[in-house]
Amino acid sequence: MMKSTGIVRKVDELGRVVIPIELRRTLGIGEKDALEIYVDGERIMLKKYEPACIFCGNAENVTYFKGKIVCNACLSEMPTPVTK
Repeated sequence: MMKSTGIVRKVDELGRVVIPIELRRTLGIGEKDALEIYVDGERIMLKKYEPACIFCGNAENVTYFKGKIVCNACLSEMPTPVTK
């Protein structure tokens, strides 16, 4: 459930909205952090971006495998290559 912060910000001429420093600190959002944008009806939701597994969408215990993000669980399920 969403909780109102009582904070109101205006959109500037370039479409930008400033998120107050107190809120960014509380949510662990730093300078240059990426945010995902979601739309639910008429609501716009922002979420701190966390890279997720390309197979299952899990964002925990991820690693890069051949340039793709894969979680350890999916990585362990991959078949081992056959060598001659």
